Amino acid sequence: MYQVSRAIYREISRDIVGGREEHEAVLRACEATIERLVADQHYFARPARALFRDVRPHFDIGDWPRVWHVVHGYVSATQEVLERLPRTGLDANGDPLQCRATTRRGTPCQRVPLHVNGYCPSHQHLAETEEVEVIAVPAPIAA
Repeated sequence: MYQVSRAIYREISRDIVGGREEHEAVLRACEATIERLVADQHYFARPARALFRDVRPHFDIGDWPRVWHVVHGYVSATQEVLERLPRTGLDANGDPLQCRATTRRGTPCQRVPLHVNGYCPSHQHLAETEEVEVIAVPAPIAA
C-alpha cells in the first residue's frame, strides 16, 4: 500500500503551494490515510473525503477539482482491491484479524471476525445495530 500513497503524492505534488513543509504534510496525509484504510476500513467511512480535506489547504482553489479527482480515483481503486482480497484471517499487511468489539473489561476481543462485517460470531448483534439509522427529531421552537 506504500505505492498507493506515493502515487497519489506524485500526481498532486506539482501543484502544491509552498515549500518543503507543505510537501511533507501532503505526503504524511496520503500515507496516514492509506494506512488507516488498510488497517481499519470498517471505521473509515469516507477516506477520499478525509484525505482531500487534509491536503486541500496546500493547493490553490483552482487545482482542487484535479486534486479531488486524483484522490478519489486512487482511494476508490484501493477500496476495491481490499474488498477483493481473499479472506484468510490476515489483513493486507499480513497481521491477524481481530474482532472489532471490546470485552466487558474493555480489552479488544481476540476472536477471529467474520469477513462480512468484522465482528466475531459472539458479537454479531453489534453489527445489526450499526445497520439501523438514527433519525433525529427536531426540537420544538420556543416562542
